[in-house]
Amino acid sequence: MTLRPRSQWGTMPVAPTTYGRSVLGLPLEVWRPRARCELLVFAAIHGEEPETTWALSRALRQLATPPEHVAVVLAANPDGLLRGTRANANGVDLNRNFPASNWRAGTVTSRATIDAPSDVVLSTGTAPASEPETQALLALITELRPDAVIALHAPLACIDDANTSELGRRLAERTGMPLVPDVGYATPGSFGSWGQEHGVPVITYEFPVIANEDTMALHVPVLVELLTGTLP
Repeated sequence: MTLRPRSQWGTMPVAPTTYGRSVLGLPLEVWRPRARCELLVFAAIHGEEPETTWALSRALRQLATPPEHVAVVLAANPDGLLRGTRANANGVDLNRNFPASNWRAGTVTSRATIDAPSDVVLSTGTAPASEPETQALLALITELRPDAVIALHAPLACIDDANTSELGRRLAERTGMPLVPDVGYATPGSFGSWGQEHGVPVITYEFPVIANEDTMALHVPVLVELLTGTLP
C-alpha cells in the first residue's frame, strides 16, 4: 500500500462513516476497509488514554487509501476523550459495561495514576450494555464480523492476549513488550471478557508510560504495519 508523504499527514485521507452516537450526541466514527474486514482496531474506550487516539490517528493519516482489510475507530468514547475522563458522560466505565457473564452491577474503581491506589469510583452501568457507546460497538462488530479485534489502551506496557494468538505473539515480538494472558486483576464486564465468550478474538495492546514523542516514534510504525498488513 502507498503511504502519503509527511507533508500530507495533517488531514485524513478519506471520510469516516457514523456507526452510532455517544451519550452527548457525538458521532461514533469508523473508517471502514476497502474489502472484507479481517481486523478492527479501536482506541480510547477510556477517555483518559488519549495517546491511543493520537497514535492510531497518525498511523491512519499516513495511508493514501483506506486499509484493505482493517477497520479503525479512533475514539470509542468521544465524550470521555473530550472531557478527559475514563468514563463516558454517564460516569460509566465502558470497559466494564459489556454483556459478559462476569458483568457486575454497581461500581468499579480505577487508578488516577499508575502508582496511585485504585480508588476512583465509576459505575458499571444500570445493566449490561446499558450505554449507547457499548451498544454501538457491539453492533459494529456484528456488522463487520472481523477475525480479531485490537483494543488500544495505556499504560500497562504489555500485549494482553488470552488466546496467545499468532498475532499477539507477533505484536509482542515487534514491540518488545511481554505477551500476557491477562492484566493481573479481574476485569468483569470488559470487552475482552465479552469477546472470549462470543468467539471474538481480542488483543489488548497496552502502551507504556513514555513521552508522547516516544509513543509516536515507537508504536505508530507498528500500527501502520497493522493497518497495511505488513506486520512482520
